[in-house]
Amino acid sequence: MATGSAGAVVAMAAWFTLSAAVVTVLLLLALPGVSQAQTFSLPFCQPESCDHNHYFDISALSCVPCGANQRRDARGTSCVCLPGFQMISNDGGSAIICKKCPENMKGVTEDGWNCISCPGGLTAEGKCHCPTGHILVERDINGTLLSQATCKLCDGNADSFTIANALGNRCIRCEPTFVNTSKSCACSEPNILTGGLCFSSTGNFPPRIISAARYGELGMSFTSEWFAKYLQSSAAACWVYANLTSCQALGNMCVMNMNSYDSATFDACRLFHFIFENTVGLRTVHSVSFWRQNLPWLFYGDQLGLAPQVLSTTPLPTNFSFKGQNQNTKLKFVAAAYDVRGNFIKWQTLEGGVLQLCPDTETRLNAAYSFGTTYRQNCDIRISKILTDFPTPIFYDVYLEYTDENQHQYIWAVPVLNLNLQYNKLFVNKDSSSGKWLLTRRIFLVDAVSGRENDLEGHPRVIRIATQISLSIHLVPNTKNGNIYPPLITIAYNDIEIKDPNLQSVKVSFSVSYEMNQGEAHVQTDIALGVLGGLAVLLSLLKTAGWKRRIGSPIIDLQTVMKFLIYYAGDLANVFVIITAGIGLYWLIFFKAQKSVSVFLPIPVQEERFITYVGCAFALKALQFLHKLISQITIDIFFIDWERPKGKVLKAVEGEGGIRSATVPVSIWRTYFIANEWNEIQTVRKINPLFQVLTVIFFLEVVGFKNLALMDSSSSLSRSPSSYIAPYSRILRYALSIALWLVIGIIQIMFFAVFYERFIEDKIRQFVDLCCMSNISVFLLSHRCFGYYIHGRSVHGHADTNMEEMNMNLKREAENLCSQRGLVPNTDDQTFQIAISSQMRQHYDRIHDTLTRKNGPARLLSSSASSFEQSIKAYHTMNKFLGSFIDHVHKEMDYFIKDKLLLERILGIEFMEPMEKSIFYNDEGYSFSNVLYYGNEATLLIFDLLFFCVVDLACQNFILAAFLTYLQQEIFRFIRNTVGQRNLASKTLVDQRFLI
Repeated sequence: MATGSAGAVVAMAAWFTLSAAVVTVLLLLALPGVSQAQTFSLPFCQPESCDHNHYFDISALSCVPCGANQRRDARGTSCVCLPGFQMISNDGGSAIICKKCPENMKGVTEDGWNCISCPGGLTAEGKCHCPTGHILVERDINGTLLSQATCKLCDGNADSFTIANALGNRCIRCEPTFVNTSKSCACSEPNILTGGLCFSSTGNFPPRIISAARYGELGMSFTSEWFAKYLQSSAAACWVYANLTSCQALGNMCVMNMNSYDSATFDACRLFHFIFENTVGLRTVHSVSFWRQNLPWLFYGDQLGLAPQVLSTTPLPTNFSFKGQNQNTKLKFVAAAYDVRGNFIKWQTLEGGVLQLCPDTETRLNAAYSFGTTYRQNCDIRISKILTDFPTPIFYDVYLEYTDENQHQYIWAVPVLNLNLQYNKLFVNKDSSSGKWLLTRRIFLVDAVSGRENDLEGHPRVIRIATQISLSIHLVPNTKNGNIYPPLITIAYNDIEIKDPNLQSVKVSFSVSYEMNQGEAHVQTDIALGVLGGLAVLLSLLKTAGWKRRIGSPIIDLQTVMKFLIYYAGDLANVFVIITAGIGLYWLIFFKAQKSVSVFLPIPVQEERFITYVGCAFALKALQFLHKLISQITIDIFFIDWERPKGKVLKAVEGEGGIRSATVPVSIWRTYFIANEWNEIQTVRKINPLFQVLTVIFFLEVVGFKNLALMDSSSSLSRSPSSYIAPYSRILRYALSIALWLVIGIIQIMFFAVFYERFIEDKIRQFVDLCCMSNISVFLLSHRCFGYYIHGRSVHGHADTNMEEMNMNLKREAENLCSQRGLVPNTDDQTFQIAISSQMRQHYDRIHDTLTRKNGPARLLSSSASSFEQSIKAYHTMNKFLGSFIDHVHKEMDYFIKDKLLLERILGIEFMEPMEKSIFYNDEGYSFSNVLYYGNEATLLIFDLLFFCVVDLACQNFILAAFLTYLQQEIFRFIRNTVGQRNLASKTLVDQRFLI
């Protein structure tokens, strides 16, 4: 036997060398054709569609005609002889030979190999029929064929070749390999018995190979009992006899080894490739060069760059649409299922959770195949449950069923990207370049068979589980009819060593994603960002130039650069808001409203650039907001009291023991009153922040607008609790947030301006009127040489009067019996933008420094009387100076009044520089509100919006985002009020204790 085995090995080696050379030449000739784009489409055929003269070829997945005097068997996957014909040979499929039985022996034995005379009638299959309760015996006890049915000992000799079955109730023919090899039912030496099959020792079949199961993740390798028992026999039967089931079983073992290929190791996949390479002379199936006759289709080929050709060259010849008469929103995936032994089980749809290990309702499971619906499912499963539900693996060849324009059914092969595949010990499918990928076809969910080490009936040592299955669908670029490329299944397996199945668990996931090329969108976004960013630079330079003019400094220094950067931050934030709003609304409108599919939503990875833009917008807008906040709480302000004493009174003089006349003091309460009113309007806004937040939440959460942000094709605002809820798109959530926030905010502003301010209350104009009735003007400097002036000088001369005189003054004013309120006689202009000269500013600063040296109530209590009197004197000096300035007393520091040019109003810059005289610009728009919240509503609205969006993008929770947004509004309002109040007390000498 040793000599025979050595001879077989030598013969095998020589044959393999010659075959390899021939195959190499043939492959070199075939490679140009292989590299060309192929159409992996084939007719969709099911076993039941084959008529009685055809059988279903489980390898070619099509109907194949039976031979002469044959018909298909009960399963429909092979052929049998017609009634009255006996089999002469049978190698599977249609490879059988039938011979007609003689007239005197019209019956056929149960195994179909012999003719026999029946004592009674015949069945429809041409077999002998026995009455109920009788056992049909066709052979005697030694297996000799009887001329008429009788019970005898099974005969294992020539012409019979029978043995008793496992139950011992009938004699059956030996396995054909025994008969062909040893001419008996025994596989005696030097023949080789493997996997229940008998092979001649001189046969040209692959030698005994490595039966190890390798688990790279665990770093272990051991002999698999399943591989040891069936690998060699399956490979030999496939190679020698072209047995279809054995070829499928060999392919399954290759798949259990993760389709990994190593040229130095003769494992299952190496055996499969060996047979594939040495059957190059056989025809291909359905013109697919990777699908050889009799073999399963496991690989697409190992040429570099082949994967991109398969995935993005030929679109699927069908269209998908969300709405309309031609609505097509169902992905009809079907799979050819095989058991571990290579038997074809059936065609089955993937609906019902065939590839989804996580349990759920059928409705939610089937939502995975609703076109356009992004699907994500994950869960933890006990290993004990997996072992119970999947004792043996089921293998699937997945196809996408479609109907062409002629209503003919076809299926398209779905490629698989197995992340565990190793090619010469390299994980090529984990490479970022798709050109290096090796695509495969067959998958399984759980393998609890190859991990059995010594006993196929015991528990496995290791199981392999498909923990991540992802189905990705790519849209054809520039399509208008919903064309897609072939879907791609990406699968990753985890190897788990069994220790305690009841305590061990594994996390599994299943997902479906839809992708499109975002390259063009990114280019357009970059162009828009470049153009608008350039305009923002120009606008920021203009603002910086205006700021330089208003501070009266022509020198470009570090402060100028910093100011430019702050202005640019605010303008660039607006650019990012415009771009992100446009992007978000584009995807919201075009994805949800499309009929024939032309766009898919960006996947989470593609959203990262968008999220970066939103983050930049928020950070830059926050910088602008803080800059405005600091500017507002550091303004220079002074209340000019025009009230004059009404006379003199007698007043006792301390220390002198006498009485003298003194001027009647002017009441300070009017100044305190105006200061409190100014303090109240510092944080008045054109919207109600609480109403804004609550309304946005109402529409998002209660009305159901948030459902528009789901990554599916539905435009419904309500969803059934039993239906699958797709994950949210961050871009769509942002688009909904910004749309609702801006719409509600603009409506509030319009209502405030058109109705509320006209018919209910206008606090800004009321403040101006109150200043006039109080005989107090407001002098504001927001910049060193620029600010605002509110002329509050009473036309009645006095405001410190009784109720009767006050009402009389109002009546006279209503009846036009007195002059107008304006600074210029016979005008009503009371508000001005002022550009003061440097000389005026210097004089103001000299008095201001004395005024603010001692100003707080705590300091007043602890300071000396002389310091207090000095501050009071400085206050009166400032009041007198500003009053005289307004009255044109100081000719060297005079001013003139003019209207701003239209271009000056548009650009927000003053062309004239106040060199010798200051300039008062008529201001009908009450622009002094620029130093209040009121005049910066756009900045506040956008800042609140971005804050809301950033919180929501971070936590995916509208309610939490609304709560935190309102909280930050109240915090900054408190800061603005508190610090602004302190600044008011500091700059005006109004005791902070009187500010409420």
